[in-house]
Amino acid sequence: MTFLVKIGLFLPILTVLGLNGCGGTLATHQPVAEPTTEEPRQDPAGQPLPAPREGSRSTGLAQQPTAEQTTGEPVALSPSAPSALWERIRQGYRLPIRDKPRVQREVNWYASHPDYLTRIQERARPYLYFIVKETEKRDLPLELALLPIVESAFQPFAYSPGRAAGLWQFIPSTGKLYGLKQNWWYDGRRDVVAATHAALDYLQSLADQFDGNWELALASYNSGAGTVRNAIRSNKKRGKPTDFWTLDLPRETEGYVPRLLAIAQVIENPAKYGLSLSPLPNQPFFGTVNIEGQLDLALAAEMAEISIEELYRLNPGFNRWATDPQGPHRLNLPLEKIEGFSEQLAQLDPKSRVKWERYQIRSGDNLGSIARKYGTTIGVLQQANQLKGNRIRAGRHLLIPVSTRHLNHYALSTEQRQTKLQNTQRGGSKTIHRVLKGDTLWDISRSHQVGPNELARWNGMSPKDTLQPGQKLVVWSRNGSRLNTALPNSNPLIKTRSSVRYRVRKGDSLHRIANRFNVTVTDLRKWNTLSGRYLKPGQRLQLYVDVREQTL
Repeated sequence: MTFLVKIGLFLPILTVLGLNGCGGTLATHQPVAEPTTEEPRQDPAGQPLPAPREGSRSTGLAQQPTAEQTTGEPVALSPSAPSALWERIRQGYRLPIRDKPRVQREVNWYASHPDYLTRIQERARPYLYFIVKETEKRDLPLELALLPIVESAFQPFAYSPGRAAGLWQFIPSTGKLYGLKQNWWYDGRRDVVAATHAALDYLQSLADQFDGNWELALASYNSGAGTVRNAIRSNKKRGKPTDFWTLDLPRETEGYVPRLLAIAQVIENPAKYGLSLSPLPNQPFFGTVNIEGQLDLALAAEMAEISIEELYRLNPGFNRWATDPQGPHRLNLPLEKIEGFSEQLAQLDPKSRVKWERYQIRSGDNLGSIARKYGTTIGVLQQANQLKGNRIRAGRHLLIPVSTRHLNHYALSTEQRQTKLQNTQRGGSKTIHRVLKGDTLWDISRSHQVGPNELARWNGMSPKDTLQPGQKLVVWSRNGSRLNTALPNSNPLIKTRSSVRYRVRKGDSLHRIANRFNVTVTDLRKWNTLSGRYLKPGQRLQLYVDVREQTL
C-alpha cells in the first residue's frame, strides 16, 4: 500500500463503502456540487459560469498541482521570518483604498476591539497559509484571503441562521453547485481545502461577470449577483452612478465590503491603530494524506499522535466518528506528524480501520430503529449490507460500522458540538422537547413563548432547518413564561418534564391520552385550554410529561 502526501491538495478518492449525498447562494455569518448533466453550469442568479481557468478547481477534484506548485513559496520572503506571511499578504493587495465613512467606521471597530483581532489570528493560524497560497495561484487580490474574517471570524464550525456553514459560509445550494458534497458523514462546506477552492471559483466567476470590479463581486458574494444587478439597473434608470458605493443594497451588504477593506487596512499598518499582529511564519501548517478508505477518527488521531480536537479542527468537514465511507479519503495533518502517521497506516490491518458489529435482526426491528440504536443512518446500513430496499427479516444478520471509542470521545463531531451547546446555561428553566411528526420550530416556540430564532440558536440550528421526529430540542423558559405557569406551582418534577406535542388519532379520548402519558385530564384541559368533551382526529395537544416515566 502506498500513501501519497502533498501539501494542501486534493488526492484520488477510493471507495470502500458508498453513501451518496450532497447538497448550497453564499450567505454570511456575522462575527459576535457539481452538476451531473452535460448542460453548462450556472451561478445562483442563473448566469453561466466561466470555464475553469488554468489551475482552477471548479469541481473540487479537477487538476492536481505538482509538488513544486503546491509548496508555493515566494522568492522574496524568508519562510522563517516571524511575520513573513502578513508581509506576503500585504504585497499582494490590489483592491483600491477607500477613504469612506463606512470603511472608517469598520476600522474604528477593529481598532477598539484588539482582543477580537487576537482571537481571529489564533483561529486563522492553521488555515491562512493554505488560503493565501491558493489565492496567489489564481493571481487574485490577496485581500480575498482575509474574507473568512468577515464571513466566519475563521471559525470552521460556524453556522449562520441562513444555513451557511464553514470558513467561507456556503449555504447548501451554492455548496452543491460548486462541488461541495454534503451528507450525514461529511459536509464539504466546512472542509478547509474543498471550500477554499470552491469559494475562489465563485469569486472568480463573480469578478468576471462584473468586468473585474471586485467591490461588486464581493457584494454579490454576500447578497447574490441578481441583487447587485437589480441595484445597478435601478441606478441606471435614474441616471445615477453604478459603483458599489452608490447602489441601494441590503444593509448587511453595504457594510460587508467596507468590513473587508477595513481589516485589510488594519493588517497593512496595525501600529497606526495601536494594534499588533501575532507572528505567522510563511510556511505550511498542514499537509494532506491519502488514507485510501474509511478510517475511525479516534484511531487516526492516535496514529498521528495529536488530540482528537486538533484532528477535527484540521478536518472540520467530517461530521461523525469516522471519515465518509465513500470519500473524500484524505486527512489534513500537521506537517511534522505525517511521516509517522503514514508509517503506522501502512502497517494497519484493513479490517481494523473501522470496527464492525454483527447484529441479529429481531422481530419488530426495522432499519430505522436499528440505525437510531447505533447512531447511524438507514443509508449506511443499506450500503454496508447491500440492501436495495428497507425490508429485513428476523433471524438474519446485519453488519454495522461502529466507533472504536465512546461517542463522547469524538469531541467536535456534530453530536458532541450540539450537546455542548444545548448544555450551555442560559438562565431560567431548561426543558427538553421531543419532536413529533409535523412539528415546526414556529409551533414549538409559540407553545413555549420564545422566539423561533432563539430556539434555533439554543440548539445549533438554523430556523430554516427541517425537524426530524424523535429529535430533542432544548427550550429555556424565563420566569413568568407559559411553561412555568402551565404546570402546578412548585412541582418537584419541573426539571424532569419534557414538552411534547401529540396529534390526536381516531378513537382517542382525553382519558386515554392522559393514561398513556401518566398525566391528568385536568392537566390536559389546562395546558390546551380545552372546554369540550370531544377531540378531533388530527388535532394537536401540548403535553408536559415526566421524562423519567416515558418511552416516547
